Amino acid sequence: MADTSGARARARDDRRMEDMEKSPGNTAVLDVPQAPAPQPLGLATVLDEANKRRDLFRMKAVATGLLAVAAVIYLTCRWLESRGLGAGWVGFVRAAAEAGMVGALADWFAVTALFRHPLGLPIPHTAIIRKKKDQLGASLGSFVGTNFLAPDVVSAKVESARISWRVGRWMADPAHAARVAQESSTILRAVVGVLRDEDVEQIIDNTIVKRIADPQWGPPIGRVLAELLADNRQLPLLDMLAERAHQWALESQETIDKIVNRDAPQWAPKFVNVLLSERIYRELVEFTWKVRSNPEHELRLAANRFLEQFADDLQHDEATIKKAERIKAQIMGREEITGMAEATWRAAKRLILESADDPDSTLRRKVAENIEQLGARLRDDPQVRDKVDGWIDRGARYLAGNYAQEITTLVTDTVARWDADEASRKIELQVGRDLQFIRINGTVVGSIAGLLIYTISYLTFGG
Repeated sequence: MADTSGARARARDDRRMEDMEKSPGNTAVLDVPQAPAPQPLGLATVLDEANKRRDLFRMKAVATGLLAVAAVIYLTCRWLESRGLGAGWVGFVRAAAEAGMVGALADWFAVTALFRHPLGLPIPHTAIIRKKKDQLGASLGSFVGTNFLAPDVVSAKVESARISWRVGRWMADPAHAARVAQESSTILRAVVGVLRDEDVEQIIDNTIVKRIADPQWGPPIGRVLAELLADNRQLPLLDMLAERAHQWALESQETIDKIVNRDAPQWAPKFVNVLLSERIYRELVEFTWKVRSNPEHELRLAANRFLEQFADDLQHDEATIKKAERIKAQIMGREEITGMAEATWRAAKRLILESADDPDSTLRRKVAENIEQLGARLRDDPQVRDKVDGWIDRGARYLAGNYAQEITTLVTDTVARWDADEASRKIELQVGRDLQFIRINGTVVGSIAGLLIYTISYLTFGG
């Protein structure tokens, strides 16, 4: 039953892709070259492991062969000595072969003890990787976090990459900017084509229109206003109003003169009008100055009391709440609001599709121009680059400082999930070939050391 459903789903997807290819609006999608089919990684991994296993076996054979050669030489020398043959030189060869065997066996034990118990014997402190797998994973994670994900290390790497300059140089190329505009339009058209009109309109209606219209406006507005007043958020507004009022008063002489001359009796002497106008001007300027300079002025306190009372009435006074609801009903009942969801989506969809299909549309042109201008600024303006580099650096430091542990946890958790024997085998497969050189060097160095020691003893104490 599952296979049948999957076949039907694949058939629907195939038909949908055929329809998109036939659609004239999707030519941009058809022009995109197809990526080559991915190569099967499983076969490559198997072949790589087979090659490494063969190399490991070959190096083990070489190291073991050197041990066997040293053993044969040692036994041959002992046989010659037992027969009294090869006097003099046999001792030197025997000493070199004997020390070479010791070095080879010691290094064989050391290398083998990393991955398993030598000869299958449960000797303490052997099979280290198998036993200490989790600790090695934790140490590896700590090493990565300390040496690769430290904020200073990440910051230095980001700085050396010159990301803003490289991105700016790429974006400043008109061809690249046009490509970004084309790809953006293609993505927009694809997204719009997938969306259903009914779903989008419902989302707009539910998330915007109904959320605005359903609750009462009075209480929430009153609560918000009360919180603002509790935090004295109204003070900057009152300061601004007082400042503007004082500035207006300073420039109001001409207006006051016109009002006094217009409303004064015809028989009033002109100098009386001038004195009255100047007196009104001085009183107005003085009053607004007091309001502006005195935070405890009675007018300011009265404004605060009015706002506090209004906030309380919006929350608790039924008459004020009903008045707010009537205002809401008047606003939400307008035709522009009732059809806002449908009209908004239809206009936006038409604009997006038309702009996406037209290579010379304002949308594409503006996107390309903005991309190119932004790229040029990043490329040519050191201050802009420094600012963007600062953002990138702070972002990188933040990620490294706050999420380095999560990244290293990926290492430790992955190692923890490995089977101990399988982990030991994989690690030996990766580094075991190089470790065999330790055995080879142990044989060679041991032989040389044994020869030197025997030579010094021979020359010092005699044969």
